[in-house]
Amino acid sequence: MTGTKLIKVISFDGDMTLWDFENVMRHSLSITLKELRRHIPGQASADLTVDRMIEIRNSVAIELKGRVVDLEEIRFHAFKRTLEFIGCYDSSLAADLNSLYLKHRFEDIELYPDVIPVLDILRSDFTIGLLSNGNGYPERCGLPDRFSFVIFSQDVGVEKPHSGMFLEACRHAGCDTCELMHIGDSLKSDVSGANGVGAISVWLNRNAVQNKTGIVPDYEIRSLLELTEITDG
Repeated sequence: MTGTKLIKVISFDGDMTLWDFENVMRHSLSITLKELRRHIPGQASADLTVDRMIEIRNSVAIELKGRVVDLEEIRFHAFKRTLEFIGCYDSSLAADLNSLYLKHRFEDIELYPDVIPVLDILRSDFTIGLLSNGNGYPERCGLPDRFSFVIFSQDVGVEKPHSGMFLEACRHAGCDTCELMHIGDSLKSDVSGANGVGAISVWLNRNAVQNKTGIVPDYEIRSLLELTEITDG
Protein backbone atom coordinates (compact mmCIF):
# COMPACT_ATOMS: atom_id res chain seq x y z
CA MET A 1 0.00 0.00 0.00
CA THR A 2 1.01 3.59 -0.61
CA GLY A 3 2.06 5.48 2.50
CA THR A 4 -0.39 8.06 3.82
CA LYS A 5 1.83 10.23 6.02
CA LEU A 6 2.20 12.85 3.27
CA ILE A 7 -1.54 13.38 2.88
CA LYS A 8 -2.60 16.99 3.34
CA VAL A 9 -5.67 17.12 1.09
CA ILE A 10 -8.59 14.72 0.66
CA SER A 11 -10.97 15.07 -2.28
CA PHE A 12 -14.26 13.28 -2.70
CA ASP A 13 -16.31 12.38 -5.72
CA GLY A 14 -19.99 13.36 -5.37
CA ASP A 15 -22.52 11.17 -7.20
CA MET A 16 -22.69 7.61 -5.81
CA THR A 17 -19.95 8.45 -3.31
CA LEU A 18 -21.62 11.00 -1.04
CA TRP A 19 -25.19 10.47 -2.23
CA ASP A 20 -27.17 8.01 -4.35
CA PHE A 21 -27.46 9.97 -7.59
CA GLU A 22 -29.11 7.13 -9.49
CA ASN A 23 -31.95 6.96 -6.99
CA VAL A 24 -32.61 10.69 -6.76
CA MET A 25 -32.30 11.10 -10.54
CA ARG A 26 -34.93 8.44 -11.20
CA HIS A 27 -37.15 9.82 -8.45
CA SER A 28 -36.93 13.33 -9.93
CA LEU A 29 -37.60 12.07 -13.45
CA SER A 30 -40.67 10.17 -12.23
CA ILE A 31 -42.11 13.36 -10.76
CA THR A 32 -41.29 15.26 -13.95
CA LEU A 33 -42.85 12.55 -16.13
CA LYS A 34 -46.06 12.76 -14.14
CA GLU A 35 -46.15 16.52 -14.77
CA LEU A 36 -45.40 16.01 -18.46
CA ARG A 37 -48.35 13.61 -18.75
CA ARG A 38 -50.60 16.15 -17.03
CA HIS A 39 -49.73 18.74 -19.67
CA ILE A 40 -49.74 16.32 -22.59
CA PRO A 41 -52.24 13.52 -22.04
CA GLY A 42 -52.42 10.71 -24.57
CA GLN A 43 -50.88 7.43 -25.58
CA ALA A 44 -47.48 8.87 -26.51
CA SER A 45 -46.85 10.33 -23.05
CA ALA A 46 -48.41 7.29 -21.37
CA ASP A 47 -45.90 5.07 -23.16
CA LEU A 48 -42.94 7.25 -22.19
CA THR A 49 -40.78 5.76 -19.43
CA VAL A 50 -38.06 6.99 -17.11
CA ASP A 51 -35.61 4.63 -18.80
CA ARG A 52 -36.41 6.15 -22.18
CA MET A 53 -35.93 9.65 -20.76
CA ILE A 54 -32.51 8.60 -19.47
CA GLU A 55 -31.59 7.21 -22.90
CA ILE A 56 -32.63 10.49 -24.53
CA ARG A 57 -30.61 12.52 -22.04
CA ASN A 58 -27.51 10.41 -22.65
CA SER A 59 -27.79 10.72 -26.43
CA VAL A 60 -28.24 14.49 -26.15
CA ALA A 61 -25.15 14.72 -23.91
CA ILE A 62 -23.11 12.86 -26.53
CA GLU A 63 -24.38 15.16 -29.30
CA LEU A 64 -23.57 18.30 -27.30
CA LYS A 65 -20.18 17.12 -26.01
CA GLY A 66 -17.59 19.80 -26.63
CA ARG A 67 -20.23 22.45 -27.34
CA VAL A 68 -22.30 22.59 -24.15
CA VAL A 69 -20.66 21.87 -20.79
CA ASP A 70 -23.29 23.11 -18.32
CA LEU A 71 -25.16 20.02 -17.09
CA GLU A 72 -28.36 21.92 -16.34
CA GLU A 73 -28.41 23.20 -19.90
CA ILE A 74 -27.83 19.68 -21.21
CA ARG A 75 -30.76 18.48 -19.10
CA PHE A 76 -32.94 21.26 -20.57
CA HIS A 77 -32.07 20.16 -24.12
CA ALA A 78 -32.87 16.60 -23.08
CA PHE A 79 -36.36 17.65 -21.99
CA LYS A 80 -36.83 19.46 -25.30
CA ARG A 81 -35.83 16.28 -27.12
CA THR A 82 -38.12 14.21 -24.89
CA LEU A 83 -41.08 16.41 -25.77
CA GLU A 84 -40.21 16.21 -29.45
CA PHE A 85 -40.08 12.43 -29.10
CA ILE A 86 -43.79 12.45 -28.23
CA GLY A 87 -44.65 15.07 -30.85
CA CYS A 88 -44.59 18.24 -28.75
CA TYR A 89 -42.41 21.22 -29.65
CA ASP A 90 -42.65 23.50 -26.62
CA SER A 91 -39.46 25.07 -25.25
CA SER A 92 -41.36 26.81 -22.48
CA LEU A 93 -42.73 23.52 -21.18
CA ALA A 94 -39.26 21.98 -21.45
CA ALA A 95 -37.90 24.79 -19.29
CA ASP A 96 -40.64 24.24 -16.70
CA LEU A 97 -39.97 20.51 -16.62
CA ASN A 98 -36.26 21.18 -16.25
CA SER A 99 -36.89 23.48 -13.28
CA LEU A 100 -39.14 20.89 -11.65
CA TYR A 101 -36.57 18.16 -12.19
CA LEU A 102 -33.72 20.25 -10.76
CA LYS A 103 -35.80 21.21 -7.73
CA HIS A 104 -36.26 17.58 -6.74
CA ARG A 105 -32.81 16.55 -8.01
CA PHE A 106 -31.28 18.70 -5.28
CA GLU A 107 -33.93 18.99 -2.57
CA ASP A 108 -34.63 15.25 -2.36
CA ILE A 109 -31.01 14.08 -2.17
CA GLU A 110 -30.26 11.78 0.75
CA LEU A 111 -26.66 11.57 1.90
CA TYR A 112 -25.22 8.18 2.69
CA PRO A 113 -25.19 7.83 6.49
CA ASP A 114 -21.38 7.71 6.72
CA VAL A 115 -20.84 11.04 4.92
CA ILE A 116 -21.30 13.71 7.59
CA PRO A 117 -19.58 11.70 10.37
CA VAL A 118 -16.44 11.12 8.30
CA LEU A 119 -16.30 14.71 7.03
CA ASP A 120 -16.55 15.95 10.60
CA ILE A 121 -13.69 13.69 11.64
CA LEU A 122 -11.36 14.46 8.73
CA ARG A 123 -11.87 18.21 8.44
CA SER A 124 -9.86 18.93 11.58
CA ASP A 125 -6.67 17.43 10.11
CA PHE A 126 -7.03 17.75 6.34
CA THR A 127 -8.14 20.15 3.63
CA ILE A 128 -11.34 18.63 2.23
CA GLY A 129 -12.62 19.14 -1.31
CA LEU A 130 -15.26 17.97 -3.77
CA LEU A 131 -14.03 16.84 -7.21
CA SER A 132 -16.92 15.86 -9.44
CA ASN A 133 -17.98 15.26 -13.02
CA GLY A 134 -21.52 16.06 -11.87
CA ASN A 135 -23.15 19.23 -10.58
CA GLY A 136 -24.06 18.39 -7.01
CA TYR A 137 -23.52 21.78 -5.40
CA PRO A 138 -22.77 21.09 -1.70
CA GLU A 139 -24.99 23.86 -0.40
CA ARG A 140 -27.93 22.36 -2.31
CA CYS A 141 -27.15 18.81 -1.23
CA GLY A 142 -27.12 19.26 2.53
CA LEU A 143 -23.38 19.90 2.81
CA PRO A 144 -22.90 23.66 3.21
CA ASP A 145 -19.51 24.83 4.47
CA ARG A 146 -18.07 21.30 4.39
CA PHE A 147 -15.51 21.75 1.61
CA SER A 148 -12.54 24.06 1.24
CA PHE A 149 -12.76 23.76 -2.55
CA VAL A 150 -15.34 22.51 -5.05
CA ILE A 151 -14.33 21.60 -8.58
CA PHE A 152 -16.78 20.56 -11.30
CA SER A 153 -15.67 19.20 -14.65
CA GLN A 154 -18.05 21.56 -16.44
CA ASP A 155 -16.01 24.47 -15.07
CA VAL A 156 -12.60 22.97 -15.85
CA GLY A 157 -13.49 21.79 -19.34
CA VAL A 158 -12.35 18.19 -18.86
CA GLU A 159 -13.74 15.24 -16.94
CA LYS A 160 -12.14 12.75 -14.60
CA PRO A 161 -10.00 10.72 -15.20
CA HIS A 162 -8.30 13.58 -17.08
CA SER A 163 -5.28 14.78 -15.13
CA GLY A 164 -6.52 18.37 -15.41
CA MET A 165 -9.20 17.74 -12.80
CA PHE A 166 -6.75 16.44 -10.21
CA LEU A 167 -4.15 19.09 -10.97
CA GLU A 168 -6.86 21.73 -10.54
CA ALA A 169 -7.66 20.27 -7.13
CA CYS A 170 -4.00 20.50 -6.15
CA ARG A 171 -3.83 24.07 -7.42
CA HIS A 172 -6.81 25.09 -5.31
CA ALA A 173 -5.52 23.29 -2.24
CA GLY A 174 -1.90 24.37 -2.67
CA CYS A 175 -0.49 20.86 -2.53
CA ASP A 176 1.55 18.45 -4.60
CA THR A 177 -0.21 15.47 -6.18
CA CYS A 178 1.54 13.09 -3.77
CA GLU A 179 -0.15 14.97 -0.91
CA LEU A 180 -3.63 14.39 -2.35
CA MET A 181 -5.88 11.45 -1.58
CA HIS A 182 -8.98 11.02 -3.74
CA ILE A 183 -12.01 8.87 -2.93
CA GLY A 184 -14.66 7.78 -5.40
CA ASP A 185 -16.90 4.93 -6.52
CA SER A 186 -15.60 4.77 -10.10
CA LEU A 187 -12.51 2.78 -10.94
CA LYS A 188 -12.28 4.42 -14.35
CA SER A 189 -12.90 8.03 -13.36
CA ASP A 190 -11.72 8.28 -9.79
CA VAL A 191 -9.10 5.59 -9.22
CA SER A 192 -7.50 5.68 -12.66
CA GLY A 193 -7.43 9.48 -12.60
CA ALA A 194 -5.81 9.67 -9.18
CA ASN A 195 -3.31 6.96 -10.07
CA GLY A 196 -2.39 8.82 -13.23
CA VAL A 197 -1.13 11.89 -11.40
CA GLY A 198 0.52 10.10 -8.50
CA ALA A 199 -2.19 10.85 -5.95
CA ILE A 200 -3.40 8.23 -3.46
CA SER A 201 -6.50 6.49 -4.79
CA VAL A 202 -9.30 5.06 -2.69
CA TRP A 203 -12.04 2.98 -4.29
CA LEU A 204 -15.34 3.18 -2.43
CA ASN A 205 -16.89 -0.19 -3.23
CA ARG A 206 -20.04 -0.10 -1.12
CA ASN A 207 -21.59 -3.19 -2.73
CA ALA A 208 -18.45 -5.36 -2.80
CA VAL A 209 -18.49 -5.75 -6.58
CA GLN A 210 -15.65 -7.62 -8.23
CA ASN A 211 -12.96 -5.52 -9.87
CA LYS A 212 -12.49 -6.90 -13.37
CA THR A 213 -10.91 -3.78 -14.87
CA GLY A 214 -7.23 -4.17 -14.14
CA ILE A 215 -7.31 -0.73 -12.48
CA VAL A 216 -5.75 -1.11 -9.04
CA PRO A 217 -6.60 1.34 -6.24
CA ASP A 218 -4.18 2.05 -3.44
CA TYR A 219 -7.01 1.29 -1.01
CA GLU A 220 -10.44 -0.28 -1.26
CA ILE A 221 -13.16 0.44 1.30
CA ARG A 222 -16.82 -0.46 1.87
CA SER A 223 -17.64 2.57 4.02
CA LEU A 224 -16.24 6.09 4.16
CA LEU A 225 -15.65 5.57 7.87
CA GLU A 226 -12.79 3.26 6.95
CA LEU A 227 -10.93 6.38 5.78
CA THR A 228 -10.11 7.15 9.40
CA GLU A 229 -8.12 3.90 9.57
CA ILE A 230 -6.23 4.78 6.39
CA THR A 231 -5.36 8.30 7.46
CA ASP A 232 -4.29 7.12 10.91
CA GLY A 233 -1.89 4.72 9.23
